[in-house]
Amino acid sequence: MSDRIRVQTGVATRVLLGPGARHRVPDEVERLGAKAVLLVAGMRQDAAGELADALGRRLALRFARPTVHTPVTVTDEVMGLVADRGGVDAVVALGGGSAVGLAKAVAARTGIPQVAVPTTYAGSEVTPVLGETSGGVKTTRRDPALQPGTVVYDPELTLSMPPGLTLTSALNALAHAVEGLWDAEASPGALAYATEAATTILAALPAVLDRPDDVGAREELQGAAWLAGVVLAQSRMGLHHQLAHVLGGAFDLPHAPLHAMLLAHVMEYDLPAAPRAQARLARIADGDPVAAVRALAARFDGPRALRDLGVPEDGLRAIAERVVAHPYPNPRALDVASVHALLRTAW
Repeated sequence: MSDRIRVQTGVATRVLLGPGARHRVPDEVERLGAKAVLLVAGMRQDAAGELADALGRRLALRFARPTVHTPVTVTDEVMGLVADRGGVDAVVALGGGSAVGLAKAVAARTGIPQVAVPTTYAGSEVTPVLGETSGGVKTTRRDPALQPGTVVYDPELTLSMPPGLTLTSALNALAHAVEGLWDAEASPGALAYATEAATTILAALPAVLDRPDDVGAREELQGAAWLAGVVLAQSRMGLHHQLAHVLGGAFDLPHAPLHAMLLAHVMEYDLPAAPRAQARLARIADGDPVAAVRALAARFDGPRALRDLGVPEDGLRAIAERVVAHPYPNPRALDVASVHALLRTAW
């Protein structure tokens, strides 16, 4: 039997995409038959208030403090509130990856259905993946039951995103596509999604940064992030995501800026060992894809290096050792010296 057999597993998700789609959330909750909803919402409390009013008597609980990297302590707090309330029968997440992650963690402990309303380009809303942090260590698990059954994309919810978050979140989505392109076991479907996602992100992101009120460009970017999230769900992530997980868990770093500052460095490291991905990305970028990503990352008016995030230089070797000891699938073989050198460059 051939060892070149590639498998693609799709998980059914109902997706709504378009301006004003958020107003359909109560209908989606009703479609599920839910009568006691937990609303998890992060920074967008204006939109959360609007949604809470729209849910009306179906709203049982509202939690406004989802935390990056989904600490189990926060999940435990929410589960205590749910128990005090006598239980809930659905969870709606409104926000970025932190809100979606917390909703997944609740669903993992209760089995209730999820409706995700992303306000960033994180992509986790279409993945069966949950990363949780305990004691400074982030662990990731994959289970089809973790994937939200309904996702509602409304580009109007992204209009108030700060330019920095728009940029870093979109580069986070681009990282999903890039790692899918160099996954040696990626299916033709995953490669097609990754190619389309990368093409659209590199075209739409500059347009959104230049014209923040362009709803059409934001809808394109949101659709590309959806595709990139599907790639994340169906492909094996490599060194880029491993570094983000290990660094983020060890030093409690913001997820999107970390992805944004690492991506060009990891592409420079891996692409020489991934000719298929190199060729596709060169066509997409019409030249040097590393330079294209580096130029976008340079537009970030915020931390651009690990030292700017407070990562100690003398802690980099331990991170390299941890990564090499348990490597994710990656096109280029890893050793402590080369990974340490990459981290020092990013530092």
